[in-house]
Amino acid sequence: MDLKQLNAFIAVADLRSFSAAATQTGLSQPSLSRLLKQLETDMGVELIDRYHRPLNLTEAGAFFYDKISTVLTEIDTVTSMTQRLSAPSSVLNIGFVPSVLYGLLPEIIAELKQSSPDIEVTLKDISSYQQMDALKSGEIDIGFGRFAHQDPWIQQILLRHERYVVALPKSHPLAQVREQRLIDLANNRLILYHQTHLPISTATAKSKSTKLTAHAPVNTKSLSNRVQPSLSEPITEPLLHLFAQYGISPFTTTTVSDLQVALGLVAAGEGITLVPASLRTVRTEQISYQRLVHENVTSPVYLHTLKDFVHPKIPALLTAIYHVYEQRGITYRRQQFT
Repeated sequence: MDLKQLNAFIAVADLRSFSAAATQTGLSQPSLSRLLKQLETDMGVELIDRYHRPLNLTEAGAFFYDKISTVLTEIDTVTSMTQRLSAPSSVLNIGFVPSVLYGLLPEIIAELKQSSPDIEVTLKDISSYQQMDALKSGEIDIGFGRFAHQDPWIQQILLRHERYVVALPKSHPLAQVREQRLIDLANNRLILYHQTHLPISTATAKSKSTKLTAHAPVNTKSLSNRVQPSLSEPITEPLLHLFAQYGISPFTTTTVSDLQVALGLVAAGEGITLVPASLRTVRTEQISYQRLVHENVTSPVYLHTLKDFVHPKIPALLTAIYHVYEQRGITYRRQQFT
């Protein structure tokens, strides 16, 4: 059993086609078939059911695919990390979620370049979830995200908590109310935009509500007439989880692809949403941003990097972050990557 055989098997298992797998791997079909047959002979197990189209994995093949995929991913990660360790790049590649760009990230990068003029920085817009694979592949060296992740290859530090604000159309009856409560917002259409959800362990089933995905017109019935969903399922959608912490379930929701689309719908009067306070400068002609009275309704900002390889420029980035926080009077606890 060797890596060529394993990669041939993975390609066929992924694409369910010898011709497509041959194109992807750059091998001829006979060479690909020979590698796969050698693997099956070495193991004494049939991995591919060749008598159906598209090709299917046998039960043993499905088990082997599930386990060996993880092993090959780890091999690729270790190889990439070893190469970067032996010859670190002078460029610091930073991944970020869009909401961070509206906050202090531009100031932080400016501070970093001013204090360390020799640092070359590249920025990449990438979701919190995708940052994990990007760190392993070397696409980015560090990432600013909004969610905690449990990954044996990744270490993370919590930079700070940012308060949420409610975004309402300027014509909304509550648009001028300076102190908002979640219960007063629950009979509106809530626009959801997060592509990364909370881990199950964080979103416990203790809440009194669960995710709703209705797309019906906003219902103006009293809150007492709302259907109460099952209590047994944990709520992993971040905004719904915030409401559920107070035993509240929004009457109706709409899910969109990203935060900018959500704010566009708010501007058009199609509903409300919650956003980190740094977004308060977006579409202010059509949107009113108001403070929430709940102090624990916050969006965390995390910094992620690899456990076994910390880019040599990251300490300078952390210094710039904390310097900006001190200038802005932001409460934080100084941390370092190990």
